[in-house]
Amino acid sequence: MRRTPRETADSNRKITRRGLLLGGSQIAFAGVLGLRMRHMQVDQADEFRLLAEENRINMHLIPPSRGRIFDREGRVIADNENTYRITMRREDSGDLEDTIGRLAQLVQLDPEDVTRALEEMRTSPPFLQVTVADRVTWDEISRVAVNAPALPGVTPEVGLSRVYPQHDTFAHVVGYVGPVSERDLARYEDPEPVLRIPRFQIGKVGIESKYEEQLRGAAGAKRVEVNAVGRVMRELDRREGTAGADLQLTVDSELQDYIKARLGPESASAVVIDVESGDLLAIASSPSYDPNKFVRGISVPDYGALRENNHRPLASKTVQDAYPPGSTFKIVTALAGLAAGVIGPDETAYCPGHLEVGSRRFHCWKRSGHGHVNLENSLRDSCDVYYYELAMKVGIENIAAMGRRLGLGAAPDVPMSAVTAGLMPDKDWKRRERGAEWLIGDTVNASIGQGFVLTSPLQQAIMTARVATGREIMPRLVRSIGGAQVPLVGGGDLGIDPQHLRWVRNGLISVVNSPRGTARRSRIAADDKRMAGKTGTSQVLNRVVRNQDVPWEERDHALFVCYAPVDAPRLAVSVVVEHGGGGSTVAAPVARDIMLQALYKGTPPLDAYPSSDRDRIKTQQDRIARERAERAEAEGRRA
Repeated sequence: MRRTPRETADSNRKITRRGLLLGGSQIAFAGVLGLRMRHMQVDQADEFRLLAEENRINMHLIPPSRGRIFDREGRVIADNENTYRITMRREDSGDLEDTIGRLAQLVQLDPEDVTRALEEMRTSPPFLQVTVADRVTWDEISRVAVNAPALPGVTPEVGLSRVYPQHDTFAHVVGYVGPVSERDLARYEDPEPVLRIPRFQIGKVGIESKYEEQLRGAAGAKRVEVNAVGRVMRELDRREGTAGADLQLTVDSELQDYIKARLGPESASAVVIDVESGDLLAIASSPSYDPNKFVRGISVPDYGALRENNHRPLASKTVQDAYPPGSTFKIVTALAGLAAGVIGPDETAYCPGHLEVGSRRFHCWKRSGHGHVNLENSLRDSCDVYYYELAMKVGIENIAAMGRRLGLGAAPDVPMSAVTAGLMPDKDWKRRERGAEWLIGDTVNASIGQGFVLTSPLQQAIMTARVATGREIMPRLVRSIGGAQVPLVGGGDLGIDPQHLRWVRNGLISVVNSPRGTARRSRIAADDKRMAGKTGTSQVLNRVVRNQDVPWEERDHALFVCYAPVDAPRLAVSVVVEHGGGGSTVAAPVARDIMLQALYKGTPPLDAYPSSDRDRIKTQQDRIARERAERAEAEGRRA
């Protein structure tokens, strides 16, 4: 059928439009190709020329700057310093032994480091850099850089490493960092790439470990051009990482350093807590160690010396160790008796020097006895028999309940390692853990802080702060994170009758200030800073023996807890001297000196001490000042 002229014209128009559309598309496509070719041949000519000459582009992670740690006054506790290191990448190095041999001609390499590096390179992905030498000098870095063409895959780098400018002062609190290990990586289900950066440091113990996520920050990245032998030609672009958050602690470096000097070579610990806020102003264990040695890789002899020291410098005694509290626990027994209504402030018990319980005789520390004593005198004289009788009336369940109300038997919530809960035993505990029934003798022993009862120095300080205020004081060690304040917790009413607390406090005031008080020689002479406290001596051996007649590790522990000022308490202090002997003669003087140092925020005037003690105190102050000055000078030389 022939088409009409009109149909033929319409068909021609359609063909023309299709031809125009097809031609336009072809021209546009050709134009895009032309522009792309121009971009690649002109704008990216240098980059492709490098690639054509066997260069390539690598991505490198940039380690973030770790957050710093400060004390309450802004003094640096943990910082970062620049260090130089030499790394190798297996996929760029070819013959590893040959490359390391040439490197060893330029830099002194530790055989152990070389062995470790070779093992890491053989077991790690080939693109990962492995540190061959750390903390090298600028001269060594320069020699490696100049000889880079002959050292394929070897890269000199500048990195950051942790440094603790106050050395051993905060070792047990802050802890230390170290290179990421396989054990560390195993803790993460999907480890971040930053953890695989060579010799990247993470927290191992203490606050460094507890706040690892906040302190670590986020890694950055850089794109670099490297040639065929692995030499970096230039940096193409860089994305900086995010620095870790800074932490400010509640502790005072000056006070902590003084405590360290005051404790001296003793195996001891001390805690100072603000009774209003719960802020820990000091939390010190002695002896200590230098965490910088762990950051750099502690030597076998150095680590062995720390492990073999019978004073246990690696132990954080303030939170990790638990001791029988001795007579400091009489505070708990007294409050339990008052709460149960089985005693009043004026009721007396007769102490002949011992108490017969069944077939066993329980002795008082004063063998001749104290005669008739009431509540205040029982605390003042630390009469054991009074508490033996009281405990049998009140029962272990009531004593344990009061102990828990005062903070015993539960691990304090502080970001330190291996925090102990101590032990506040009761009948269920013995049945569950020992498979035996609770005996009346167990109650008698517990009444004076012996037997199964165990407390840490930090728990002792919390107990004292709660007695001083009647409030549920909770310890705080971190003041702010990244500038944001960490809120206070606790502080509510303990639910203990205020009158009962006043009666017990009167006894604690007498302990220190009464002419017959067991800690009379350690009183504070300044009226506006008078102190209340309780001595304690906990037996290590279950027999009557003089401390000087047995080896050091079998001697009694000396304890003392106190708060001040008595009229408006601000601070509470606990001191434990391991195997020190009597709490009144050994621990109380230390606690008094620490309390005054904290109250005056520096060296106290001599008239704050009893006149009979001032000559000795002046000699002691001069010695401590001299030792601290020498220490500061030595640290300045090291820096």
